Amino acid sequence: MSASLLRRVASPKKAFTGVAVAAAAAGMALSAAPAQAAPMASATQAQAIAKQMIPNASQYHAFSKIVQHESGWDVNATNPSSGAYGLVQALPGSKMAAAGADWKTNAKTQIKWGLDYMNSRYGSPAGAWSFWQANGWY
Repeated sequence: MSASLLRRVASPKKAFTGVAVAAAAAGMALSAAPAQAAPMASATQAQAIAKQMIPNASQYHAFSKIVQHESGWDVNATNPSSGAYGLVQALPGSKMAAAGADWKTNAKTQIKWGLDYMNSRYGSPAGAWSFWQANGWY
């Protein structure tokens, strides 16, 4: 084996750099494979997560009623006219980033944000459900 080839095999970083330079010169781009997103929670999984996060049965029931009406427990639910997004239909959906960077796909993050919102605006999920019943929105 030639010394040049041994150096390339012994130095994979240099070998990759050489390939990248050659690809760039040819007008091609090299990129790493995208990270895999966390799998979406099913409605049943999202409900189980919410039950763990909301141990009080009446508060869970109120939260559940809102989420059922707003999104049908679909983490990806998007309102076509307003753009509201997720389990709790945050508007804009990006507000949920305050609860976690994975807000687009993580039921737990969406539930956390929704609970914080309901508690701060209505005092509790039950308060939010009372408002929802009177107004058809919360």
